[in-house]
Amino acid sequence: MKSNFLKYLVLVIYLSLLLIPIYWMLNISLKPNLETQTKITYIPETLTFESYGRIFSSNQWRLTFLQTFAYVLLNVGIVMLVSIPAAYAFSRHDFWAKNHLFFWLLTNRMAPGAAFALPIFILFSELRLTDNVLGVSLAHCMFNVPLAIWILEGFMSSIPKQIDETAFIDGYGFLGFFRKIFLPLIAPGLGVTAFFSFMFSWVELLLSTTLTSVKVKPIAATLSISLSAAGWDWGVIAAAGVLTMIPGAIVIYFVRDYMVKGFSLGRV
Repeated sequence: MKSNFLKYLVLVIYLSLLLIPIYWMLNISLKPNLETQTKITYIPETLTFESYGRIFSSNQWRLTFLQTFAYVLLNVGIVMLVSIPAAYAFSRHDFWAKNHLFFWLLTNRMAPGAAFALPIFILFSELRLTDNVLGVSLAHCMFNVPLAIWILEGFMSSIPKQIDETAFIDGYGFLGFFRKIFLPLIAPGLGVTAFFSFMFSWVELLLSTTLTSVKVKPIAATLSISLSAAGWDWGVIAAAGVLTMIPGAIVIYFVRDYMVKGFSLGRV
């Protein structure tokens, strides 16, 4: 009985530490700036959706959200197209220096993104890939593709090779086997991979701000328009934070079961 009480107590404390910042951000987004700056109120005394209205009525904010969705979804698409065949090759074939190559794929995850920001900026400037959606997507792919290959290789390796051989004996061509049999078997891995690629690109700040200036602006960079002579518009900043959490929450909801399987395989 005592052990169960301690478990629930730890769970409540943990959830409270997670939810308090989210609640406080929601609280600030629903009250006027004057109330935020002059007093601490745990429940808004003057409930208002003005901050959300200012975001939805602003062309700059609408464009920012659309551009962010564009490079995030493009990044996820490129990552999936590249990592699926690469992971299949690692899981099903033996070739020279396979283990060494697999290790070196992950080396760019062993250093902070700041170490790669300047080289990437110089390279992409020469290729004229700065300040556009494609450039940001490709920069994120440099970090997401190795991780995606590593995750998918774990899922694919858990599927016996006999399934491939049986399908070929039954008359399936490679593409038919891959599309109708193999991909459904690794659906949890695809969900987990898409989730991590989406979340990295959605919240990443350094590369997206380094590679953009005028035509494309990530959400974090657009927060600067909330600064005026009167100071920061805390309501708009908090409302933008709440809105940016919604896509991630939706993705987590749909891939939550896949995440559990990923943990069980030791790849997440």
